[in-house]
Amino acid sequence: MKMSDIPFGTTDWNDVPKTDHKGETGLATWQTRNFGSIRVRIVEYTPGYLADHWCVKGHILLCLGGELRTELADGRVFTLTPGMSYQVADDAEPHRSSTEVGAKLFIVD
Repeated sequence: MKMSDIPFGTTDWNDVPKTDHKGETGLATWQTRNFGSIRVRIVEYTPGYLADHWCVKGHILLCLGGELRTELADGRVFTLTPGMSYQVADDAEPHRSSTEVGAKLFIVD
């Protein structure tokens, strides 16, 4: 990821609109800022959320709250709790997210 032509700025996430995205079960609520080709989000998953797709987009993801379960297409499963993160490249390893208790994430992709 190359970040260029992004002047210094701050974001008050309280002012960023929320959009809802249905999962196979549950709901994801996104707050999104775009800086050129870089997307930065706060995402909250409701309890019982299961993604409706296998994602191949690269991310750097930090768990801010709750618990996130990430399953890779090869069967491996990882659980993130607050303060944990993961990173994956574009088209590297298909993955999908779920949570039993809900989760709040900070994601850069």
